[in-house]
Amino acid sequence: MAKKEKQDWKDRLNVVYSTNPDYGYDKDSEEEEDTLEPNKQMLKISIDRKKRKGKSVTLIENFVGSNNDLKELAKKLKNKCGVGGSAKDGEIIIQGEFKQKVADILTQLGYKTKLIGG
Repeated sequence: MAKKEKQDWKDRLNVVYSTNPDYGYDKDSEEEEDTLEPNKQMLKISIDRKKRKGKSVTLIENFVGSNNDLKELAKKLKNKCGVGGSAKDGEIIIQGEFKQKVADILTQLGYKTKLIGG
C-alpha cells in the first residue's frame, strides 16, 4: 500500500458519508501571511503589567509575517535576553523589563522600532 493511500483517511476526517460520486474532499489550505522585510516593519516595544499579577513583561507588537518567523524572532530575543517568553498573534512577550535591550537587538537585526510608554 502506497504512503499516499495510508494518509488518505486523515484528509477525510470530519466527513461521515457522501452520496455524490464526484464529491471532492476539502482540504484545509490556510495560506500563511508573507513576512515583510525587517526594514519595512515598525515594531512597537512597551512594558506591560496588566493581567500579569504585577509581573512586568516587555511586549513587542505589530509584527507582520508568518507564525514561524514570529517564533524564530522571539527565540532570538529570548536567547539574547536570557529569559523566557512567548509569541502569538503578531505579539512577542519577553519576561522582565528589557525594553531598551530589545530595541537595540531589533535595530541590529534591521527592524524599525518605536518605544512606547515611560
